[in-house]
Amino acid sequence: MVNRALDVVLLGPPGAGKGTQAKRVAAAFELLHLSTGDLLRDEVTRRTGLGEQAKAFMNRGELVPDTLVGKMLATRLHSQPAALGCAFDGYPRTTAQAQLLDGLLAELNRRVDVVLYLRVEDDEILRRLTGRRSCPACGAVYHTVTQPPMVGGVCDACRATLVQRDDDRDEVVRERLRVYREHTTPLLALYRDRGNLREVDGSSGADEVFERLREVMGRVRR
Repeated sequence: MVNRALDVVLLGPPGAGKGTQAKRVAAAFELLHLSTGDLLRDEVTRRTGLGEQAKAFMNRGELVPDTLVGKMLATRLHSQPAALGCAFDGYPRTTAQAQLLDGLLAELNRRVDVVLYLRVEDDEILRRLTGRRSCPACGAVYHTVTQPPMVGGVCDACRATLVQRDDDRDEVVRERLRVYREHTTPLLALYRDRGNLREVDGSSGADEVFERLREVMGRVRR
């Protein structure tokens, strides 16, 4: 008998480690890692029409309108790898997006099976994000405190000059957190009412957080 698809949503404030943990959960449970943030940033990098529209919202720390991501999600969900189940990285972020995702999954006779919520305090989020530096050439990511490059401001791998993403500036991070709280509080309540929300402390090291997530996932039946 073939197991049905397992669809998992990872939620948490920006900088909570959703991307890292979603990839690890996807690999451990043979799911497709699906990050709308990565998809949108790819559009921005390639300067497509969608990317130019999304960039203005992302740089201000605002949510990208649902109309810009709906078709992208539909395409990915109908792909063969996605048929085995997905680990949704930070999506949905609003109740409207949750309804959109419900509809897209229902078309495939699927549903959100479990929602993993990473709890991290605002002070820790600010420390993590404002210190983050990225390589525009190879994509490597560093941190001024926890993972600095060997030479300040220079990528270890390709020697390019590191940059701070516009959405990692202090004032933008604070706005992102405000928007996150405004839109995500009702979403957490929605999934809590459905009985599939699982809260996990995301403030410790990545390995420790992953073990907590693995334990929760181990109790989710396909």
